Amino acid sequence: MGRAETLMDMYDAMLGALGPSHWWPGETPLEIAVGAVLTQNTNWKNVSQAIDNLKRAGLLDVKGLLALPVPELEEFIRPAGYFRLKAGRLRNLLAFIDREVDGDIGLLGDRDFSGLREALLGVKGIGPETADAILCYALDYPVFVVDAYTARMFQRHGLVPNEADYHELQAFVMDVLPRDVALFNEYHALIVRVGKDWCKKQKGLCETCPLQPFLS
Repeated sequence: MGRAETLMDMYDAMLGALGPSHWWPGETPLEIAVGAVLTQNTNWKNVSQAIDNLKRAGLLDVKGLLALPVPELEEFIRPAGYFRLKAGRLRNLLAFIDREVDGDIGLLGDRDFSGLREALLGVKGIGPETADAILCYALDYPVFVVDAYTARMFQRHGLVPNEADYHELQAFVMDVLPRDVALFNEYHALIVRVGKDWCKKQKGLCETCPLQPFLS
């Protein structure tokens, strides 16, 4: 069985078991981008609380957030953890959006993908996973987002070597599957859902996992 067929069969198995994910939770591209920064090293429940704080204060706006004193921003996003570090990273991203497109993040969607990705990676605190989440979920670029669940799942199924890095894992998928933003969106979401409920870090619940038939 070829790589593309294996990946699509795994996708179909997860989708059939779990149904559509309707990801990423967020009403606007900016909200999604903010969430992509805040979700680093924490769970979505905590991120959701932080974003709700910003929403209630009417602050989900690039210029409004940049005008907010840093200590106040830190308090709003405190539920997301590492709030001082994340406040700095968020402000770096917001300053980039303000500088590049006068605060209108949607206009970034008109940029050349490679150049925009490189520019995002040049923002202090924005790594490949965060950049690709913004590109895929906020701006609808067909890029596959890799995370710890992806690495764990692919390694346990013998698809990639244990030392495979982010870009090798990403290429494993993107080199053979259609460049389809909806497919990449849903595939990553399904991996996260299966990872949380079955492909756990310490011990996978393989016998009941939707991907059990694919274990060698």
